[in-house]
Amino acid sequence: MAQGRFIAYQPTSLQVFDGRATEADAASIRADLTQLRGRFDGLITYGAIHGAQQIPPIAAALKFRALIIGVWDPTDEAQLAAALAAAARFPQLVVGLSLGNETLFAHRSDPGALLEVIRRVRERAPAVPLSTSEPFHIYDQPAAALLGQLDFLLLHVHPVFQPWFRDASDQNAAQFVVNVLAKLTPQACGPVLVKETGVPTAPASAGFSEERQAGFYRELRRLLPPSRTQAFAYFAAFDAAWREYDATGVPGPAAHPEEAHWGLYNAERRPKAAALELPTLAR
Repeated sequence: MAQGRFIAYQPTSLQVFDGRATEADAASIRADLTQLRGRFDGLITYGAIHGAQQIPPIAAALKFRALIIGVWDPTDEAQLAAALAAAARFPQLVVGLSLGNETLFAHRSDPGALLEVIRRVRERAPAVPLSTSEPFHIYDQPAAALLGQLDFLLLHVHPVFQPWFRDASDQNAAQFVVNVLAKLTPQACGPVLVKETGVPTAPASAGFSEERQAGFYRELRRLLPPSRTQAFAYFAAFDAAWREYDATGVPGPAAHPEEAHWGLYNAERRPKAAALELPTLAR
């Protein structure tokens, strides 16, 4: 966390429609990760199957330094087995598993059930650090019991969903993320990595743009320099048109056009302004 640069990644060839995922192909994943490797050396994924089994070997070949594997449904043995197999095969690359993504926020599970999943996975892979991914407010009661059972914390902190965001400065938006982290007790939750925070680049009618995305991350780098206990990941790697209709848990109408434009790269893998501001990394 102190020296690397993480980005949340879903393959550009993977799409989800009506809850059904397409299969991501290895050639497309390699093209994705080749583009990302110039500026990022850490990946956080959302799924372990539907072609995502190819991510660990390709990431290892491209000399990524860290991979947190997301298990979308940790009660699904196929997904869990794929993640554990990758962790066993690439112990120097896989630094942790994220057991679920917004499962509590979306009411797909409850704290007691998730605690039981964590216990069972820890029995199977005691050396693999475990976490889950939730919006920051979920860790208030009754989910606070999770904090003591996680090896590290993956948070979602989105200023864009706050009512004041549209008229706020980039500094105020970034300060919101810092303020959320300041309220956490490190001893209770271990290292904290903000997995999701950022600004979409469209639609302009909602106040989003490449310039605002770049400005937000510029301020966040200044206010939240990475350390061994706190850091943030860039969210997300690539634009994805299908996300407009797959924004589970996001309040408002069925379509959310902004959800298709979180990427630091567009759907054709071209870098946007926020990515171009990042210095390239040594391999």
